[in-house]
Amino acid sequence: MKKVCIDGNHLTLQNLVDVCRKGYQVELCPDAQNDIKKSREKVDQFIESGKTIYGITTGFGKFSDVNISKEDSFILQKNLIITHAVGSGNALPNDIVRGIMLLRVNALAKGYSGIRLSTVQALIDMINKGVHPVIPEKGSLGASGDLAPLSHMVLPLIGLGKAEYEGVIMNGEEAMKRAGIQPVKLVAKEGLALINGTQVMTAIGALTLYDTLQISKIADIAAALTFEAVNGITTALDHRVHEVRPHMGQIVTAKNMLELLKGSQMTTVQGELRVQDAYSIRCTPQVHGASKDAFSYIEEKVLIEMNSVTDNPIIFEETGISGGNFHGQPMALAFDFLGIALAELADISERRIERLVNPSLSGLPAFLVEKGGLNSGFMIVQYSAAALVSENKILAHPASVDSIPSSANQEDHVSMGTIGARKALEIYKNVRRVLAMELMCACQAIDLRGKRKLGEGTEIAYQTLRNIVKKLDDDRELYEDINQCEQLIISEVLTSQIYPNKA
Repeated sequence: MKKVCIDGNHLTLQNLVDVCRKGYQVELCPDAQNDIKKSREKVDQFIESGKTIYGITTGFGKFSDVNISKEDSFILQKNLIITHAVGSGNALPNDIVRGIMLLRVNALAKGYSGIRLSTVQALIDMINKGVHPVIPEKGSLGASGDLAPLSHMVLPLIGLGKAEYEGVIMNGEEAMKRAGIQPVKLVAKEGLALINGTQVMTAIGALTLYDTLQISKIADIAAALTFEAVNGITTALDHRVHEVRPHMGQIVTAKNMLELLKGSQMTTVQGELRVQDAYSIRCTPQVHGASKDAFSYIEEKVLIEMNSVTDNPIIFEETGISGGNFHGQPMALAFDFLGIALAELADISERRIERLVNPSLSGLPAFLVEKGGLNSGFMIVQYSAAALVSENKILAHPASVDSIPSSANQEDHVSMGTIGARKALEIYKNVRRVLAMELMCACQAIDLRGKRKLGEGTEIAYQTLRNIVKKLDDDRELYEDINQCEQLIISEVLTSQIYPNKA
């Protein structure tokens, strides 16, 4: 059984995907187990000494000035969870739910949260045995952590709420019983340790980022196929052009495009057929590259957050400090940026689709079909792509510029980071669809142009696509073809064939 060992410090995007989508098991590293135990011992000492520490011997939020007795601490922890579980909307998919749980375990493994090792192990058992809490997608302000959705995560852990087990949704107590996991009775500090953090926004955003890094390669492949379909001028990809403006994403994209097109007989050079191409062709390295640079920045921030303490209070040697690491602003800005950078990949892709289907721009049959009039060809493919791009423009409006006070104005600035992450995921889905459409249109245009030798990378892409989607001679239902192309992207088959040695 493949495993991921959690120590709180070294979780990667690939680890996350392995657990969330490939069923890898989770275990705590020995050092993490020791750190968790030591942190809990400190909390017990604080309680015995009678110290006043937020969330341990006091109420929460506006009730932080209300002292709670040792005897009432059990009731306090349960009340915290059941009153905060007020999410709305559709349930998050299982891969995201598993990501939320894994990231919470990783944060607790750092040993600053004061939770018992047995409670952390119960959460790990839920991951390993496939007990997936039903977590509504909406209801988090992204400051004071993802309180509402994380509370839904905890409900089955304490024998309440709803969970999915073996494909069936049932009450949390029954799911835990069937999986052979004993529900937990929370003690002082454990409620906050489980729900005060940014794991929901980070799980959604991190998985979207992973998929984005894959689709960024698809964007280059689609653009390279379109390059050949319009007899694009490769001179604009010359390394000298990009080295004098040395943005790394731009340089990498130009190099990647040249490698994909190496040996192609369907491209041209400056002055041979024309002097220059339109921006959507000529400026592909500049546009794709800018998005790649954004993705690199976002990846840096996400990896920091995945391996950080976002709990409150944070347990140190001598006391617990009530700080603000639960505030989602670092992720809110990053995920807004992710949505914007993703949207641009579809923006320019749709423009390339237009150049392919418009006979006045391509010199090809209108809407990429012979016997036009009787056949509409790819006319409404561009129409649909334009709709998705327009929707992305609305979704790309940043969530992080908004804030609304809560908890009687104690929590008077919030990040909306979870909304930002959810919007980035929706944008990603739209981008994926548009790129699937471009792949289809480009291959159709290559056939109509009269296919000659393609580039080393584009030939693989063309053949892979043609194995599942045939040339359009007469009108047929195209949505299934688009679905097949989209599934090709999701499966990573195309990228793994073209880039077999690259992660």
